Amino acid sequence: MTRVLVVDDEPPIVRAVAANLRVRGFEVLTASTGEAALTAVETHQPDCVVLDLGLPGIDGLEVLRRLRTWTQVPVVVLTAIDSERDKVAALDLGADDYVTKPFGVAELMARVRVALRHARAVGADRPRVVTAGDVAVDLDAKLVTRAGTAVRLTPTEYRLLETLATNAGRLCTHRFLLERVWGPGYGDESQYLRVYMANLRKKLDDPAAPQLLLTEPGMGYRFVVPDPDGARAEA
Repeated sequence: MTRVLVVDDEPPIVRAVAANLRVRGFEVLTASTGEAALTAVETHQPDCVVLDLGLPGIDGLEVLRRLRTWTQVPVVVLTAIDSERDKVAALDLGADDYVTKPFGVAELMARVRVALRHARAVGADRPRVVTAGDVAVDLDAKLVTRAGTAVRLTPTEYRLLETLATNAGRLCTHRFLLERVWGPGYGDESQYLRVYMANLRKKLDDPAAPQLLLTEPGMGYRFVVPDPDGARAEA
């Protein structure tokens, strides 16, 4: 049974999240402090962590920083609506995704499923083809098609799309994408991303109303794939 650790110091949130996870067949552990969260991860080795940033004592960012020194367990961060800087910091520290408080249960469940799927894909052989709508990215052949027709991309456009597709459903920060595609030292050159994302949308998406390559304002981009349970991964 898949085990999820819910870390939050607000009992009503813990109860609601735990109940919804259990209904969906997950085993649930809970913790209300950063210290307890670190101990629970070490002792029980959960498959995913839902982590509030505003914890007493050791805050959520410090918990995440410490976790990433020894484990790659998927982490979905819960954060306050006005803390965009914390969202970016958490993602740069290695969080898999975030959900903003107040949040919908369906949204949180979708984020957890995406984080778990990504972790399983990383642990196994990567998928040969990532498909989203009528777009398919063949990672082995380095071939991109739309509605069965090959799409010509520049080398940089392909590297950017490949990075997004291999992290399908997850938010990729500006710095993450820039350093993966252009290399160290380019982490602040966000204008590069705007130009290349615009080009990708012209070739693969609807530039006026993107459905595949979504912008998370001030943070980064997300490659959207259909969720098997009927919810979109970016919901």
